[in-house]
Amino acid sequence: MDIQLEKKKGLRPKHYGYIALGLLLFFMAYQLIFASSVATFRTEKDKLSVSQVMQGKFDDYITINGNVAPIATIYMDAYEGGRVSEKLIEEGAIVKKGDIILTLENMNLYEQILASESNLALKQNDLRSTKLTFDSRQVEGRKSLATGSYDLQRLKRNFNQSQALFDDELISKEEYLLSKESFELSQKQYEIVKLQTEQDDKLRKTSLAGLDTDLDRMQKTLSMVYQRLDHLNVRAPADGQLGFLDAEIGQNISQGQRIGQINVLTDYKIEADIDEHYIDRIKRDLVAILERNGNEYPLRLRKVYPEVRNGKFRVDLVFTEDKPETIRAGQSYNIKLQLGASSDALLLPKGSFFQSTGGQWIFVVDANGGEALRRSIRIGKQNSRYYEVLEGLQDGEKVITSNYDSFGDAERIVLK
Repeated sequence: MDIQLEKKKGLRPKHYGYIALGLLLFFMAYQLIFASSVATFRTEKDKLSVSQVMQGKFDDYITINGNVAPIATIYMDAYEGGRVSEKLIEEGAIVKKGDIILTLENMNLYEQILASESNLALKQNDLRSTKLTFDSRQVEGRKSLATGSYDLQRLKRNFNQSQALFDDELISKEEYLLSKESFELSQKQYEIVKLQTEQDDKLRKTSLAGLDTDLDRMQKTLSMVYQRLDHLNVRAPADGQLGFLDAEIGQNISQGQRIGQINVLTDYKIEADIDEHYIDRIKRDLVAILERNGNEYPLRLRKVYPEVRNGKFRVDLVFTEDKPETIRAGQSYNIKLQLGASSDALLLPKGSFFQSTGGQWIFVVDANGGEALRRSIRIGKQNSRYYEVLEGLQDGEKVITSNYDSFGDAERIVLK
């Protein structure tokens, strides 16, 4: 007789294997579904630069590269145009103010000088003729005035005698009237001659003054033309070194054309280009240090040029105390430009990641060093070695500071 066996209830050993297999499949499905939603990039750790964030002293300075230049450069432009006839001094020579560097020829200018001299001679002859005419009229006028005065006195005397005789009834009335009319006519003629003489004197003064003014003006014009002639000798405008000279014998130079420059060597300055990122923080009178052979030479920022070219703007710095003994124009130096006071801060070593992220985020490596996740951060000031971290990182954390261009849009980096 068959006996019916009852099935045992509960978990048997083989069931544990099924459960383990199910959990493994569930975990793998979870990784495929959820992990794939995060863009991942896999790379070798040795190919990356990993730096540690640390707490320390932040020196608010930047390192810039500057070139030594003369303290001043004076450009030479041609006052007058002409053909170069002689070249007396070559580039690089030391010159004194007033030394003749070039001589030019200008035939048109020579013709203008001859014309001005001819006009001046004609004007001088006209002035002499006019003076002679006025002098002759003045002499004749004075003669007429003297004659009129003599006749007036004589006829006045005759009239007074006639009047006395007429009062005593010793002469006729007709004779008395004739002497009176002669005296009155002489008196009127004298007034006319006197008035004409006075007017001639006034006309002489005004006319000669005008002629003298015209003559002085022509002489000044001729003097200016002679100055233009002297400008055909191109002279050094100051003591210094002839930096460059763009002129050769036989070359035609236009008026106002730049032909050279004088470098004033009484002192030197440093010309440097700075990234436009700092343009809001760079201002006059900032201090800087130039290190040379173990010595420090203080500088002062003298001028900031506002124009930005290729992402950089230019500044000029001058020495405030001693300068290197061997300093020469054209030398290149690294300079530490102080932007502010030092302070305690969270420091992030500089790296090329900044060009990819603009300092807005960074990949932070986990404690095990197996992966790095993208995290938003906020960076403040920076110097040649560190960024100042304001938000997003902690002291001791490690971050990837090398370039991110190959990562694409990845938010997770798996480090092999």
